[in-house]
Amino acid sequence: MWEKFLRVWKIKDLRRSVLIVLGLLVVFRFAAHIPVPGIDLIALKKFLSGNQILGLMNLFSGGTMNNFSVVLLGVAPYITSSIIFQLLTMIIPRLEEMSKEGESGQQKINMYTRWATVPLAFLQAFGMIKLLAGSQFNIIPDLTTYKMVAIMLTVTAGTIFLMWIGELITEQKIGNGTSLIIFSGIVAGLPTMIQNVLINYNPSDLYTYLSFVVIALITIVGVIIISEGQRNIPVSYAKQIRGNKMYGGSTTHLPLRVNMAGVIPIIFAISIILFPSMIAQFFVNHAGWLGTMAKGILSLFNNQLFYGGLYFLLVFGFTYFYTAVIFHPQKIAENLQRQGGFVPGIRPGKQTEEYLGHTMTRLVFAGALFLGIIAILPNVLKAFTGIQSLAIGGTSLLIVVSVAIETAKQIDSQIEVHEYDRM
Repeated sequence: MWEKFLRVWKIKDLRRSVLIVLGLLVVFRFAAHIPVPGIDLIALKKFLSGNQILGLMNLFSGGTMNNFSVVLLGVAPYITSSIIFQLLTMIIPRLEEMSKEGESGQQKINMYTRWATVPLAFLQAFGMIKLLAGSQFNIIPDLTTYKMVAIMLTVTAGTIFLMWIGELITEQKIGNGTSLIIFSGIVAGLPTMIQNVLINYNPSDLYTYLSFVVIALITIVGVIIISEGQRNIPVSYAKQIRGNKMYGGSTTHLPLRVNMAGVIPIIFAISIILFPSMIAQFFVNHAGWLGTMAKGILSLFNNQLFYGGLYFLLVFGFTYFYTAVIFHPQKIAENLQRQGGFVPGIRPGKQTEEYLGHTMTRLVFAGALFLGIIAILPNVLKAFTGIQSLAIGGTSLLIVVSVAIETAKQIDSQIEVHEYDRM
């Protein structure tokens, strides 16, 4: 470990990238502690402590909700916008063609995603303000139209600021910016969570906490196994004669990872599963059928069996979905055929495409199933113990481990590129 750290430090460009990323994450954490003026923070903390859904959102955002900071919404609107455009890419032919144009087309889709983030952040800020202002704790006293618009503009600007920071981090090529922002937010909230667990510790719950430690270890090992697991497809290259020289004739392999989607399915699943409860919070105090429906939705999502089952299905489904977005067997088959490569026993072209697609589907099934099981393990433990912090900690641990593995791999790849250039 220390040897790798020293290697990173000795490589000037990599050292510079790591320091830039760390500096940007420090800026994010600094912004997360700048509160919006005119908010009763004591009343806000009381409200969050008694609300399971908002408590999870607060931890997931890294405590930005706890003090109603200028980056209150985190990168949630940007993630929502990304989900929308990835779905639209599969539905709208024009966007699908644009995604196939290579880097230029992807830049246009990224631009549309950024534009859509602004109204989404504005709407989410409005919903959050109405939710907090309508609570019994009087969190936002003397709320006028001017004050509401000012808060909405401030929070929206904070989201755009984080989106910009995330893109700057991604440009350093040592990790995904959005994932690292969520990672740093969760890590920053872990000491507080551990402190609360120790304060509320009861000797009679010793076996419960030991069970949580076991679940945490299982989660870490499971995520590492899934992240590192891959199937190597053998690929042979036919011999080609050009002039008086012979080329090709080599054999290599095409690695297909069990979980190509990484931590993205977990982030997508959490974003989606929190949405119905968030909307229901707005109408829970209304009279009539609207209030009854809102209470029914909240009661349904507080049911651990329903919540865990939906969470599992979302993680499972998004793993398939995101793999379909980033893995294109047709392009791989075309590139192999163009380079004179083929899978032994499989004809080049259409059959190779079908073989790769079928193989990837089976791999993704194993990866999605295992990832979904790991995701709901803490919820299963909570159902037996009733300790809410265990479920939240398990979800956080899953994201932290996945992002840490992804970042470590990108750093290793940068080290290898540098050593290759020196040869």
